[in-house]
Amino acid sequence: MLFGKSSGIKNKNREKYDRVRRLMWIKCESCDRLVYYKDYKDNHYICPRCGRAFIMNPKQRFDLLFDDRTWEKIQLPTLPDDPLNFVDRVPYSERLAEGRSDTGYNDAVTTADGHIGGIPTTICILNGEFMMGSMGRVAGEAIVASAEHAIQMHQPLIMVACSGGARMQENVLSLMQMARTTVAVNKLHAAKIPYIVLLTDPTYGGVTASFAMLGDINIAESGARIGFAGRRVIEQNIREKLPANFQTADYLYEHGMVDMVVPRVELKSKLEKILSVLMHRSRPVEQISVQTPADSDASKKARGMGENPAYDKVLLARNENRPHFLDYINGIVSDWTYLAGDRLFGEDAAMCGGLGFWNGFPAVIIGQEKGRTIETRQLHRFGMPNPEGYRKAQRLMRLAERFNLPVISLFDTAGAFAGSAAEERGQSEAVASTIQTGLSIKTPYVAVNVGEGGSGGAIAIGTGDKVLMLENAIYSVISPESCASILWKDNKFKATAAAAMKLTANDMMDMRVIDKIIAEPAGGAHKDWQTTMENLANAVSEQIKLLQKTDPEKLPELRAEKFLKMTRKIDEAK
Repeated sequence: MLFGKSSGIKNKNREKYDRVRRLMWIKCESCDRLVYYKDYKDNHYICPRCGRAFIMNPKQRFDLLFDDRTWEKIQLPTLPDDPLNFVDRVPYSERLAEGRSDTGYNDAVTTADGHIGGIPTTICILNGEFMMGSMGRVAGEAIVASAEHAIQMHQPLIMVACSGGARMQENVLSLMQMARTTVAVNKLHAAKIPYIVLLTDPTYGGVTASFAMLGDINIAESGARIGFAGRRVIEQNIREKLPANFQTADYLYEHGMVDMVVPRVELKSKLEKILSVLMHRSRPVEQISVQTPADSDASKKARGMGENPAYDKVLLARNENRPHFLDYINGIVSDWTYLAGDRLFGEDAAMCGGLGFWNGFPAVIIGQEKGRTIETRQLHRFGMPNPEGYRKAQRLMRLAERFNLPVISLFDTAGAFAGSAAEERGQSEAVASTIQTGLSIKTPYVAVNVGEGGSGGAIAIGTGDKVLMLENAIYSVISPESCASILWKDNKFKATAAAAMKLTANDMMDMRVIDKIIAEPAGGAHKDWQTTMENLANAVSEQIKLLQKTDPEKLPELRAEKFLKMTRKIDEAK
């Protein structure tokens, strides 16, 4: 709501209206406080008092996201108005005329070309100020045209969604736009054109149930409300009070529907990092520089150490000061972007993954994270993923395949999480289908056992073209402690079980289960993170270079042959 001498002026002359409005105060609809309009504008249309991010029109969005605020609108197709001659309290034709007069735009979709981080990009915006951003025939046709334009120009398409849903005044014709826009997304995927969706406040109905939730990467703007049916409709339907954070951006993140929640001011930099990887921008190799954290238990001898060499390896693989997945990411990977969620149920912090430059190679990197403090161990569930973690890994593998990015997996887990909820959500199917996905992707895949290779939870992300193993890592179907308890009926035989199981890296090489052992510094990886990460980074890079010489179409067949041959000639290997 506007306040001031000229409050309530007509919007027929948009330029005059904007000049007047810049001198006014506005009332924030969220905190009910008066805010000087210039402060509000300078803060990217976010209330400086309460932080509520309000709708931006297409020009404001283009200026925010494109380099140097430089962009060029593309011509979009138009169609005849009011196909049903619809009338409610006001004829639909009048509502359209009012929307055009108030906003200065012909309909709800506006598209422009520009650069993001120097990368030619198309941005398509669903304008929430035009009839609540509702999607009718013209909007649907414009979205299809924008996708076709991005394909023709071979440049990424960023979809900025802000909508109340399908346009009621066009009934089934608006409903059909859900299918038509999905066809457009399918064409983008088939052409391997990056399609990134930015969900802003509000995004609902037929828009979320079609093109707006089908991005290669889905980004939710902080504070956005996103859903299918509105909160009030759901509460009336189920006769229950919904949680306060229901259908917020953070709620969708927790439930696995979006990759990240990003404040408005950080959107451009986030898009630059994502596009640089997806578009294979060249990047110089950065020097690894990490500090080995102090080990508070360095003077203590681990319980069981010295019983036999095999069990010593078990204890080294589990050492609390040993680098974990996120440590390797922070030490080796540049421009890292964490991607979250399985798009089905939730985000699982036990299985991490994302995009970044590994030693200069753009790549998708996945792996289990165990955590280091009490809080982070609980958050990451000690590196034991639920089904949604494995399904997230599958999603990222397919993302890598679409954009011909190598997959690098760093597995380190005692196994998949064993719990009733995990069983209810299909733990076995999730592990099995992750193995299946890894074996079938048409892109280079390097898997590295960096610690504990525990059971199916490990091999789920261990079916690479090349499988490497750190010198003091272990690989086993069950822990030696559990093996001793089951077969020896006594846990004290754990070291004996470890030796019998032949679970060390040297054993894996002898049995041709792995392709290479990566050396660790004297005493183990926990003694010298710098050397460990340098050895790991170089070993993986070497394998990627070799694999990139092979036709991606042939990789699944070669990968299948590799695993089919495995375990057949153990005696010969000895």
